[in-house]
Amino acid sequence: MRERPANDRVIHVPARPAPITLDCSKTGLIVVDMQNAFVNRGGMLDVAGIDISAAPRTVDAAQRVLEAARALGIMVIFLEVGYPPDRSTAGGPLSPNPRKELALILMEQRPELRGKLLTWGTWDAETADAVRPGPGETVIRKQRYSGFAGTPLDQVLRSHGLQHLLFIGVATNVCVESTIRDAYFLEYWPVLVEDATMQAGPPFCQQATVFNVEHFFGWVTTSESLVRAAGMAPAAAQPSRP
Repeated sequence: MRERPANDRVIHVPARPAPITLDCSKTGLIVVDMQNAFVNRGGMLDVAGIDISAAPRTVDAAQRVLEAARALGIMVIFLEVGYPPDRSTAGGPLSPNPRKELALILMEQRPELRGKLLTWGTWDAETADAVRPGPGETVIRKQRYSGFAGTPLDQVLRSHGLQHLLFIGVATNVCVESTIRDAYFLEYWPVLVEDATMQAGPPFCQQATVFNVEHFFGWVTTSESLVRAAGMAPAAAQPSRP
């Protein structure tokens, strides 16, 4: 994959509902929760019995997007969701979070899993090896679905003058969509890379988020479209899921 000249910082990306122009110096790539819990066998989603058969092709697409973003000088920000072993940030008796967040539910229901799912310091909470942060790339930990809830994400983005945000990661219909919605409300321009995301649940969950973003919250593109817009060869790009 060849690099573009350093002064060539604007790309025109095919997208829905319309193409979008990105100034790479003002664009960030948000990698949402691409942790072992969500994309690898033995991780939390797999333990819960949720279908993760799409994970390998999602990770492949995410790798292509990361390679293109790094070559273009786009800032990469990794989000990781998790809790300390004492679960002190999970929410108290008045919070709905412990009653809806899957890792917390499983650890409450199955004592043998306590301290093993989405717990800092465990394999489950680590970003998967295939998409690990590179040197100097920002990693932001969060305790809720949205990357903006209780984190410095907005401050980090504004301090770097970022306006457009590319989104990849898991789960499309939960943490990815939650973060995209908040980004839109904060006046960022969200772009969902649909084949580099994976839903938690049936295929219609993926379709619903793609519809929501395309029609109400931003733009939708693919890893192949992004790579081609960057002037690079699309290395065995996979077709996006319906």
